[in-house]
Amino acid sequence: MLRGLVSRVYWACSRWTLTGESAPTRPTILIGAPHTSNWDFVLMLGIAWRLGIDVRWLGKKSLFAGWRGPIMRALGGIPVDRSDPGRVVGEVVDRIRDGEVFGLVVTPDGTRGSNEYWKSGFYRIAREAGLPVTLGFVDRTTMTTGLGPTIDLTGDVVADMDRIRAFYADKAGFRPEFRTEPRLRDETVWSGGAAGDE
Repeated sequence: MLRGLVSRVYWACSRWTLTGESAPTRPTILIGAPHTSNWDFVLMLGIAWRLGIDVRWLGKKSLFAGWRGPIMRALGGIPVDRSDPGRVVGEVVDRIRDGEVFGLVVTPDGTRGSNEYWKSGFYRIAREAGLPVTLGFVDRTTMTTGLGPTIDLTGDVVADMDRIRAFYADKAGFRPEFRTEPRLRDETVWSGGAAGDE
């Protein structure tokens, strides 16, 4: 209830407009893209709290150090050890299979502005857990943010990524100069449920 009130006040005062689809009706992977600014985190919480979505999100382990740890976890954070990124995929899949219900927010373009490709962890988690993917967005050109369609991945990586690319083609992010094109390193390779890099 408090989160709903905070989110209503936030959107009433914000220059941004919440738009797009309503909250998904089933557990999902929530894509946060383009990820170009720390403000994306604030917008993500605003979207989730306004739409009543129980979210979890993946963050680098250093964000959970010291006093910040309890706060980040209370906000839905799951720490990721970047020296072993594949491990978190298995852990998240296990949590979902154990009956935990949540929307997992993933920013596949990774660190803001420093990647040429999207990381494929979101695709692996969705396929292994049998979850759809909901396309969240930030677009500075229209000052809009929100959720796009929820899609079921087919296992045809190129076709799935083409669909994702088409949606994000006109979404600029908070800082357009840091936008990463939605593309996996090698979309034609699919082995053991993983495409390209984590």
